[in-house]
Amino acid sequence: MLSSMVKEHQTRQQSRKEEQERRRKEAVQASSNLTQALVDHLNVGVAQAYLNQKRLDSEASQLEQNATNFQRQTSQWLGLISSFTDSMKEVGHVQNWATTIESDMRTISTALEYAYKGEYGMK
Repeated sequence: MLSSMVKEHQTRQQSRKEEQERRRKEAVQASSNLTQALVDHLNVGVAQAYLNQKRLDSEASQLEQNATNFQRQTSQWLGLISSFTDSMKEVGHVQNWATTIESDMRTISTALEYAYKGEYGMK
């Protein structure tokens, strides 16, 4: 009877150990699954952040290139406007010169007419 009780106790103890080992393995597997799910979830967020950063870098590069092109075009426009302004000043100077020459020519013409009338009018 004592030996059967010892065997029964050992059998129950062995059964409990096996059950405990099974539960420990299930807990480890569940823990591993949870950890993997969390890592996957975080990796999705990190991957999305990486893609967003890559897209932002690309757009920033494009914006910088556009700004450089705009600056170049603006400089060209300013050069053209400056050239146009200088040309308009030259036209103004030519017009002023022509007006001055015209006035001088009228003065000379009037003086010559006066001198001509005076020279031939006295004879």
